Amino acid sequence: QVQVVESGGGLVQPGGSLRLSCVASGTILRFDFMGWYRQAPGKERELVAGGTRDGSTNYADSVKGRFVISRDIDKNKMYLQMNSLKPDDTAVYYCKARLVTANYWGKGNLVTVSS
Repeated sequence: QVQVVESGGGLVQPGGSLRLSCVASGTILRFDFMGWYRQAPGKERELVAGGTRDGSTNYADSVKGRFVISRDIDKNKMYLQMNSLKPDDTAVYYCKARLVTANYWGKGNLVTVSS
C-alpha cells in the first residue's frame, strides 16, 4: 500500500526559508509525477511545483524564482526549498505522487509565514 508522508513545515518569518520533504513508500516503482500543492484558508488547492520522472519541472507563477523542487527519483523522495517566503505562502502543503492513473496524497503540512 502506497503511503505519502510530508515533513518540514512550521512557522517562519517573512523573507525566511523552509525546506519540505516528501517520501512515497510502498512500491518499488518510480512515480510518474510528484508534486507539491497547497491550500490556504478559504481557497482551492493549487499546484505549487511538480516534477515528472523524465526530470522536467513546472512551477506556479507565484513561486517562480523563490521555490525549487528536487527529486530523488530512485528513492521516491521529493523536496521543496522555499525561499523569500511571504505571508501569502501560508497554507497547508500537500505532496502528491502519481503512478499511471492513481494519485496518492499525503496528509499535509502547515506552513505559516508571519512575523
